[in-house]
Amino acid sequence: MGNLNRSRLAVGGELSEGTAVHTDEGTPPVTMSDVAERAGVSRALVSIVFRGVPGASPANRDRVMRAAEELCYRRDEHARLLRSTRTRTIGVVFGLHHEFHAQLVESLYRAADTADYDLALGAVSPARGEQRAVQSLIDHRCEALILIGSVMPRRDIEELAARRPVVTMARALRSPAADVVRTDDATGARLAVEHLIGLGHRRIVHVHGDRSPGAAERRKGYNHAMRTAKLESEMRLIRGGLTEEDGERAAEQILSEDPPTAVLAFNDHCAAGLQAAARKRGVQVPDQLSIVGYDDSHIAGLSSVALTTVAQDARVLAHHAIDRATAWADRTIDRATEIVVPPHLVHRRSCAPPS
Repeated sequence: MGNLNRSRLAVGGELSEGTAVHTDEGTPPVTMSDVAERAGVSRALVSIVFRGVPGASPANRDRVMRAAEELCYRRDEHARLLRSTRTRTIGVVFGLHHEFHAQLVESLYRAADTADYDLALGAVSPARGEQRAVQSLIDHRCEALILIGSVMPRRDIEELAARRPVVTMARALRSPAADVVRTDDATGARLAVEHLIGLGHRRIVHVHGDRSPGAAERRKGYNHAMRTAKLESEMRLIRGGLTEEDGERAAEQILSEDPPTAVLAFNDHCAAGLQAAARKRGVQVPDQLSIVGYDDSHIAGLSSVALTTVAQDARVLAHHAIDRATAWADRTIDRATEIVVPPHLVHRRSCAPPS
C-alpha cells in the first residue's frame, strides 16, 4: 500500500523557522531564511510566494522557487495543515489484508485527485483494530471519513458520524446518520446462482461469509434464486469466510459426502481455496464441480484460477464515496443517503454444465 498518508507537495501555507526541513541527517535544516538569502529577497517575500498569494512579481517568484529547488527545500505539509482551518483530507479506513479493499483504495485515490482532495489511510489488521485506525484519522484532522467494510456496531458509527461526516462502503447499513455506498450484493449472488441454474445445476451450495459485511445480503440473494427456481430442497449453506484457508476448510464439508455440482463462494479468495482443495482431492473443476467467486479481484483472473465471479465496480463505488465525502466536507449537503451500485457477472473457466 505504501505510506499510510498521501500528502501534497504543493506550495502553500506559511512555515516558521521552527518548522524548517532537514535535507539530510546531521545537516543543518534548510529554512525559509536560507531560501530568501539564496534568492536575494526578503523572508516575507518568500512566505508570499509559498503561500501563493498576490504580492510577488513573476521574476521574484521564479527566483524564489529556483532557490528552493537548489537548496532541496521541501515544505512541512503537516505544519501547513495545523495552521489552516481546512485540511482537504478524507480519511479512509480499510482492511490491510483484503484485496478488494485495496482495489477500492486505489480507485478512491483517483477520484480524490479529481476532486482536489488528499487521502489519509488508516489500516485495520489483526494487530490494529478499526477504532484505533479511525482515531488516527481524526487526529490527522480529516474532514470526513470513508469506512470500507466496517464491522463497527451501528451505534458506534452513528456516534462517530456526530463528530465527522461518515461514508460507509461495502456494507449495508440502515442509519440516517451515515452515507452508504455499496454494491447490490443480493442481486450479485442471485446472478451467480441463476447462471449456474442456467447451466443445468441443481445441487448448488453457498459457502457464505458468516458475519462479514455483505454476507447477509449474499445469502439473501442465494436463497431467493434457489426458491424462485423451486430448489428449496437443494439449498445448503456452509460457513466459509474471507480467505483461501476458509475455502479449504469449507471444502472438507462440501466434498465429504453427497457433494454438490456447483458452489457460490463468499469471495474470490474463499473460492480459490475451495478450488485448490477440490483439485487436491482429484475433483475436476469445472467438469465435476463448478465454482463462482465474488469481487472479480486479481486472483480471479489468474490463468491457474480463472474464476467466474461477480464483479463489483470499484471505480463507480469510489466516485460516489468521494463525491459524498467531499460534499459533506464542503458543506453542500446536510442529509445522508444510500447509493447502491449494480454488479455484473464475469465469465471465466470455472463453470460448466454438470457432467
